[in-house]
Amino acid sequence: MILVDTALRQRAAEGNPVRVALVGAGFMGRGLTNQIVNSVPGMQLVAIANRTLGRAEQAYSEAGVDDYRTVSSAAELDAAVADGVAAVTSDHTVVCDAASVDAIVEATGAVEFGCHVVVRALAGGKHVVLMNAEVDATVGPVLSRRAAEAGVVLTGCDGDQPGVQMNLVRFVRGIGLTPLVCGNVKGLQDPYRTPTTQQAFAERWGQDPHMVTSFADGTKISIEQATVANATGMTVARRGMGGADHAGHVDELVEQYDVEELRAAGGVVDYVVGSKPGPGVFVLATHDDPKQRHYLELYKLGTGPLYSFYTPYHLCHFEVPTTVARAVLFGDATIAPLGAPTVEVVAVAKRALPAGTVLDGLGGYDTYGEAEKASVTTDQGLLPIGVAEGCRLTRDVAQDEVLTYADVVLPEGRLVDQLRDEQARLFAD
Repeated sequence: MILVDTALRQRAAEGNPVRVALVGAGFMGRGLTNQIVNSVPGMQLVAIANRTLGRAEQAYSEAGVDDYRTVSSAAELDAAVADGVAAVTSDHTVVCDAASVDAIVEATGAVEFGCHVVVRALAGGKHVVLMNAEVDATVGPVLSRRAAEAGVVLTGCDGDQPGVQMNLVRFVRGIGLTPLVCGNVKGLQDPYRTPTTQQAFAERWGQDPHMVTSFADGTKISIEQATVANATGMTVARRGMGGADHAGHVDELVEQYDVEELRAAGGVVDYVVGSKPGPGVFVLATHDDPKQRHYLELYKLGTGPLYSFYTPYHLCHFEVPTTVARAVLFGDATIAPLGAPTVEVVAVAKRALPAGTVLDGLGGYDTYGEAEKASVTTDQGLLPIGVAEGCRLTRDVAQDEVLTYADVVLPEGRLVDQLRDEQARLFAD
């Protein structure tokens, strides 16, 4: 990653910036806009697409860009780029089809709409950076296959916890250790949080209450750790992961796991609540060479068999341009599925739900997500949280009951369901 800044400076010196389009001008999208516009030489945010056009305009204005053009076709966007003028549009297909765009950052957080963006962008030969782990956890494996066939990169992002964990995994592997636990540090875990309980926090930070709720109720942590599992081949020790309360430092977690159990499982993803440093990520790894273990002890990493590596922060949108550059300039994905999913995220009833209920979305009042082994999800027909929104219940469901496909009627004509079917066929035994 240290190569990225030099490569971008070279592109700046050549007058040939990496040209990026953003889809989704919410809280994170606006932060990313400011970052690229003002802090990333060699990269140009040529367009922002948002279904509400005013949000795209707001993102540019907050970043100090007042000269932008509204476009409604790929040809108009290409003309704006040629003229050196930023563009806004309410139609994501415009940025997906434009020849002047190298990469698209998908930052909507919506599953169905996000699927449409990614599929169109890949068909248009664009690299895609997902600030949308929900899409990755739901249909990432099949979309990654499509990206490979198109000769482009589909990747999660640096700065978000999964990307930071994967950077740690690659570092640890690079120095000869075997990662056995990939972990995330949380400050709160309460599956019954709702947009009502999280309203004040969301207002304080200018965020969406539903997005904030998805963090608080455990859905987001399950989604994020599922993407890490699918990128490493790891699994979960049990439904919902371990999720221990641990007020100490993450270094102390090396005593909390059985190495042989971890080896037998092929490694696990997990999270802890209340650990320091928070909100960081950690990787616990082992080394088989006693000579190298001697050196690790000398370098203050302990006596093993597990050694702790951590990053004490994740800087979200600040690091996303690094992911864009890695994809465009080096063909390198920050985090992407290896193949068939190993972990899925299933929908669990947040409250007692009567038959006929049409389920609301992620971070809502009806469901929360829990990470589960993909094999169990398939064998039991469990309903992924990424497809739950808009489904109609066919029976009464008790609080904390896991939903199945047999419990719901799916909305008609959704792309996410088509991709799920394609993914199942692609990785069928």
